[in-house]
Amino acid sequence: MHIAQLLAAGPTQSFEFFPPKSDEEAAVLSNTLEELAPLSPSFVSVTYRGGAESRQRTFDLVTSIQDRGHQEAMAHLICVGHTTAELLEILTAYLERGVTNLMALGGDVPSDPHLVGGDLQYASDLVELARGVGDFSIGVAAHPLGHPRSPSLASDRDYLAQKLNAADFAVTQFFFESHEWTSLVNDLADRNVTKPVLPGIMPVTTLSGIDRMASMGAAVPAGLIRRLQAAYELGGARAVRAEGILAATELCREVLDAGAPGLHFYTLNRSTATQEIYINLFD
Repeated sequence: MHIAQLLAAGPTQSFEFFPPKSDEEAAVLSNTLEELAPLSPSFVSVTYRGGAESRQRTFDLVTSIQDRGHQEAMAHLICVGHTTAELLEILTAYLERGVTNLMALGGDVPSDPHLVGGDLQYASDLVELARGVGDFSIGVAAHPLGHPRSPSLASDRDYLAQKLNAADFAVTQFFFESHEWTSLVNDLADRNVTKPVLPGIMPVTTLSGIDRMASMGAAVPAGLIRRLQAAYELGGARAVRAEGILAATELCREVLDAGAPGLHFYTLNRSTATQEIYINLFD
């Protein structure tokens, strides 16, 4: 089933994974998939870094999940480093394997200079290309605080509105305050765009994670940092983790109460934090 259809039917819960690079990572992911299966996610998504090796890992993981038939799988695909012919080949291969849900991304410029470039520049170009290949349900990325490379928040919103007009739904970068999601949705509505925007959720479960989140493009707000530091002073690392899970649960409740069409969890290929938040919300 298309993700657009799932979203039209009611709130969704989805999980995101990245392709393993080693047998050890593969074993961890396999265990995570098994542990999260009882939560019956509406769909799962698999990230993509670019390059032939990563492309194949993403393809193999997406198709194996889809073949199991337990949930829908969404494949990430980027423009960077690909010719139009390569992208057409990838899209056609997914259709042949029954994968019809796609996350279309421009892609970050990779460190490998051989991967820089490509025939397409923007995610909207990839959306258009995929539409010409077959019946895909297509998502795009949204940044509640604006893409780091955007010259201004207003220009970022203008581009997102254009991109989302061509796509079916959006998934946000992770964020930590509910008003960031509502502001994004309201800005899109002001531009006459009302397609679903799934909030991306990633809990901060360690103090070291504060700097890591900032490096990934979403700074942890000062109020949450103070909560986590206070938790550490009272109970150490275990208390930090519990406070981070609680904060993420509160965020999920707030965006759902504000009308979010579902929740999209960035799992980092681990199951425990996602399970705990899910249980807090729905049990």
